[in-house]
Amino acid sequence: MAREVWRRTRRRLRAGPIYRWRYTGRTPERILIAPPDLRLPDPQIALEIYYGRFSLSGHMVETGGQSPFQMQVANTGWMRSLHGFRWLRHLRAANTDLASANARALVSDWISTQGARIGGVAWEPSVTARRIIAWLQHSSVVLQGSELPFYRSFLRSLAVQIRYLRSMAPDMPDGIERLRGRIALAFAALSLPAPATAIRTATRSLAEELDRQVLADGGHFSRNPRVVLELLADLLPLRHTYANQAETPPEALINAIDRLLPALRFFRHQDGSLARFNGMGATMQDRIAAVLRHDDTAGAPLLHAPHSGYERLSIGTTTVIADTGTPPPPDVSGNAHAGCLAFELSSGRHHFIVNAGVDDFGADDFRLLARATACHSTATLNDTSSARFTHSARFNGLLRTPLVGGPRAVPSVRTDRNGTQGFVASHDGYVPRFGLFHERELSLSEGGDLLEGTDRFFRTGGQQALNDGRDHVDLRFHIHPDTRVYRNRDGFLVLAATEGDNWVFSCDGVEPAVEESIFFAGIVGPRRSSQVVLSFRASAIPELTWQLTRIHQSAANGRS
Repeated sequence: MAREVWRRTRRRLRAGPIYRWRYTGRTPERILIAPPDLRLPDPQIALEIYYGRFSLSGHMVETGGQSPFQMQVANTGWMRSLHGFRWLRHLRAANTDLASANARALVSDWISTQGARIGGVAWEPSVTARRIIAWLQHSSVVLQGSELPFYRSFLRSLAVQIRYLRSMAPDMPDGIERLRGRIALAFAALSLPAPATAIRTATRSLAEELDRQVLADGGHFSRNPRVVLELLADLLPLRHTYANQAETPPEALINAIDRLLPALRFFRHQDGSLARFNGMGATMQDRIAAVLRHDDTAGAPLLHAPHSGYERLSIGTTTVIADTGTPPPPDVSGNAHAGCLAFELSSGRHHFIVNAGVDDFGADDFRLLARATACHSTATLNDTSSARFTHSARFNGLLRTPLVGGPRAVPSVRTDRNGTQGFVASHDGYVPRFGLFHERELSLSEGGDLLEGTDRFFRTGGQQALNDGRDHVDLRFHIHPDTRVYRNRDGFLVLAATEGDNWVFSCDGVEPAVEESIFFAGIVGPRRSSQVVLSFRASAIPELTWQLTRIHQSAANGRS
C-alpha cells in the first residue's frame, strides 16, 4: 500500500506544471509505418459513431451533437474506452471518405479539448498507452486527406503523449497495464523517426517486463486467461512491426509469443471460449480466432500448467480445466478469484459445469460477489471463501480489491495412465481459520464419457475433521444457463444440453440439491442459472466421491 501511495505521488508530480515542460520537444516529421490491429472491426459501428452514438464498455452514450470528450459520463469504463481510441478500427474498416473525415474531426476535437491539459481519465497512463497504439495503428484513416496544419498537430500531440508515457511507465500499476505501456513505447520507437538508441532502450525495457510477467508455461503472473489474449493481440502486431522495419525483435518477445499461444489454447474450451477463472468473463471468440491464425504449433494443447497453476483433462470431445494455483501477488490480484480447485466441464460445443465468471461491464458489487468461492465449482467451508478480500475503502481505492489471504501451498500431481487423465491437488486456504485442508481428485476416462471426482477434508497429518461446528461443507457445481437440470426416472440428476449430449450426476452418501445461481459471464450480462449442491459435515463424511457420466444424444433420445 505504501508503495502504491509513493507511485501515485510521483505520477501526480510528473503530470503537474513543474514537469510539463519536459514533454515538449521536436515534432516527428512523419509516421513511418502503421502497425496492424488484430482486434476485429465492424463497419456498422462507424455509422453509429457518425451519428453520435458511442457504445463502449457495455454502455451507450448519445452525444446529441456535443463533443464526446467534454461530456461528463459517470461510467468510468466508458470514459477510458472513449479516450483510448480503439474504436478507430471501425472507422478504418468503413473505408469511406466520410469515415476518414469523421475520424479526423474526432481526433482534432480530442487534441483541442484534452491535448493541452494533462490530467483526468484521458491522461491516465494506461489510457494514454492504448491511445498511442490506436493512433499509430489507424493513422492512415486519421491522416487520409488531411491538410498540413492537422498533420503537424497530430504528430505534435502524439510526441507529447509518448514523452509523457515514457516518464510515467516505471510507476504504472504492475501487471498488464505496465507491460502495455512498454509495448506502446516500442510501437512508437519503431513507427516514428527515432535514433537507434531510442529503439534499443524501448526494446530492452520491453524485454525486461516480458521476462518478468510471462511465466514459463505461457500464463501471465496475474493468472487471468483474458490477459493472455490481450497480450497476444498487442505482441503479434509488434513482432510484425519489428520485421517490417528490418529490426531484430528481442528474444524475450519471440519467446513470450511462443509460450503465450499454447497457453491460450490451454484455456480454450472446444467452442472457442476461455475458462472463467481469475477475472475472465464473456469471451470474444472472433478475437481469439484472429489471434490463433498466427499459431503455427500443431497437436493438442498442453495438459499441465504448473507455473500458472492450472490443470487440463481432455479426451475426445470432453474438456475439463481446473484451478490448482495460489493467489497471484497482491499488486496484480485486483481481479483474482477465490476459486482454488474449481473446475469447468464442457462436452463438444456445450458447457455443463462452469464458474460464474465476471460481468465485465457490471457493478463493482457484482464483481466482488463473482470472485467469492461460492461462485465457483468447488467446496466452501462454513460459507467462507478460501481467500479473503480487503474491504478497506482506503486500500481498495489504491489497489482495487486485492486478495490479502488465501492458499499458500497448492501441490498438484498428475495421475495420467492408459486411457485416463487425472490429477490430485490440495490447498490450505481454510487451515488458518478452520484447521482443514481440501483435497480434490479428478479423473477423466472411458473416451471422455466419465468424470470421477473425490473431495477430501482433513486436518494436519491426515487426521479426521473435528465435530466442532466448524466443518460444514457445501460442494457446488454451477450449471451453465443453457443447460437444463432435471431428475430422470431413476432419481438421478441429468444435465441436458439443447441438441447435445446429456450428463448424469450421481453421488453416494449425500443427496444432491438443485438451487438457484447466477452466471455473470453472459454476453449480454448476468443470467439466471442453477447449481447442484452437496451439503455435509467433514467430521461425518471426510471423503465424498461423485461422478458425471455422459449419455450421448442418440442414446438419450432412445431412452426418452
